[in-house]
Amino acid sequence: MELAHEFTVNTPVGRAWAVLTDIERIAPCMPGAELTEVDGDTYHGLVKVKVGPITAQYKGTASFVEKDEAAHRVVLKAAGRDARGQGNASAMVTAVMTGQGQETKVAITTDMTVSGRVAQFGRGVMADITARLLQQFVDNLEATVLAPPGTGESAAAAGAAGVGAAAGAGAASAAGDTGVGAAGAGDAGAANVTVGAGAAAGDPPGTGAAVPRPHTEGEPVRVVGLVLRSAARRTGQFFARLFHRLTGRHQG
Repeated sequence: MELAHEFTVNTPVGRAWAVLTDIERIAPCMPGAELTEVDGDTYHGLVKVKVGPITAQYKGTASFVEKDEAAHRVVLKAAGRDARGQGNASAMVTAVMTGQGQETKVAITTDMTVSGRVAQFGRGVMADITARLLQQFVDNLEATVLAPPGTGESAAAAGAAGVGAAAGAGAASAAGDTGVGAAGAGDAGAANVTVGAGAAAGDPPGTGAAVPRPHTEGEPVRVVGLVLRSAARRTGQFFARLFHRLTGRHQG
């Protein structure tokens, strides 16, 4: 069956060509697709797709048959076998990119052959599913790879850095609470007081990176004692109630 779709991305045709022909970069944007290996000009991967009540997972390869940068035309051949042995799928995909100012229109023609359980669905169902997957792909593409600087991939990297910094700050705070200063966990002698840069320079309390903390070596012992005494008191109360109940029943 032959399927035809169009979509527009908000980027000039030159950049669209560079991005859309970079399989390694755009593969994560395709729903259900996973690139597992690159062998020269051949790309190995998995594609999981749901058609009606059937979920198929194809393992196969894709490679460029034609790449005409001057005409912004590319042809990709893909073929795969269902992981459960329930059929095969192959496709010849032709994409032509046309610049429209700061946007690029992409016309895609797919000549697809499907066998097995998925083949029972007609062209209309396959076209609808392909259109939805393509729209999700475009949305993911524009939100990540084609996003303006400071968003998308850059924002994700910054977010990861922010999480790392927060984790580091949390670890530093925890280290201060447990009495481990800048000298390190193994330096027990310097672990009782954490002194910030401001305090080290003689600034008044509250202006440094940390506030001196008094020695708390006996705190864990006192906490353990309180827990043991509370447990002993509750155990005694339990046996006293049990004794009174048994004594009352015996007298009755």
